[in-house]
Amino acid sequence: MSHVVGISEIVLWTADQQQSVAFYRDLLGMRVISPPELPNVFLQVGEGNAGIPQMIVLVPKPDAIKAQPAGYQLHHLALELPAEQFDAQHAALVAAGYQPRDGKHPVLAGRTMYVDDPDGNEVEFICRAAAA
Repeated sequence: MSHVVGISEIVLWTADQQQSVAFYRDLLGMRVISPPELPNVFLQVGEGNAGIPQMIVLVPKPDAIKAQPAGYQLHHLALELPAEQFDAQHAALVAAGYQPRDGKHPVLAGRTMYVDDPDGNEVEFICRAAAA
């Protein structure tokens, strides 16, 4: 029996932290919850289920990681959107120069779209609403 009630954080390497913060904070609306003196940026995604916020953490790539081939550290991450915000998020991504890709979730009935963040990580957006 599992006692796990959610995912508390996803930690991503970033080559350009300011650009990644702009993507996750400014474009996706996540709130920075870490003090500015920390080298890593903690962004709150959701409230969580056990008093621990759901977070994405942006960690600057050290030289040893920068020397590695890009990609293949993460397949993708998926973010939940309320049905009424799906089209607005799509429009915001397009306005910011991203080209969302449509998709179909293999298990959940709903709408999905995908974009790559500034570091090439694939980000899925999903809502439970049936396609319009």
